[in-house]
Amino acid sequence: MCGRYALDAPRSRLSRHFALDECVELAARHNIAPATDIAVIRQSPGGQRVAHLLRWGLLPHWAKNPALAARLINARGESLSEKPAFRDAFRKRRCLIPASGFYEWQAIAAPAGPARKQPFYSSLQSGEVMAFGGLWEAWTAPGGEVVRSCCIVTTAANEGLRAIHPRMPLIVARQHWQAWLSAPADEAGDLIRPCPDGDLQSWPVSPRVGTVSEDDPALITALREEEA
Repeated sequence: MCGRYALDAPRSRLSRHFALDECVELAARHNIAPATDIAVIRQSPGGQRVAHLLRWGLLPHWAKNPALAARLINARGESLSEKPAFRDAFRKRRCLIPASGFYEWQAIAAPAGPARKQPFYSSLQSGEVMAFGGLWEAWTAPGGEVVRSCCIVTTAANEGLRAIHPRMPLIVARQHWQAWLSAPADEAGDLIRPCPDGDLQSWPVSPRVGTVSEDDPALITALREEEA
């Protein structure tokens, strides 16, 4: 799964990188967690590419209980067209979620007692902002308020990440951004695969990232060998 990630890029950089027609103002965040508002890129009905803030945790339009969103922060790419929670959004409401990098936790066996979990941070070798494949929804509360929400699509980890975690976010390559946003579902489905092994770099980081209130650039700093 993907339960934490970072985005440190000003609006001007995101606008250029993703060819946006509209972009929300953003502050740097190094520990983005579910149930918070995150930057999401969608295609408007007029064909414009826009970035707005949506709540992380998908709330399907048919949901009776808004608490369902807490369980739908990720969507397995292999079953998007089958699961009722994701099926409609996969056909009609796909999005891109910009990220500087993401965290995954590796279970490390301990000589005695339960295994500990070591967080790792992964980013593109190029240093560019990546784009997760995502889904979004609009849910109307009984009082009329519209809640727009999203989730991150995941896929099997590539060979380089498999030793850390068996799953990874779907990272959509630049040449496929438009297809993910607007192509028919069967074409978009062909994009659901691990990114090439050489595209990412990963390193161990501080366990502070496991605390939602911690959010500073030092979270992505590699641990020294004696600290890992």
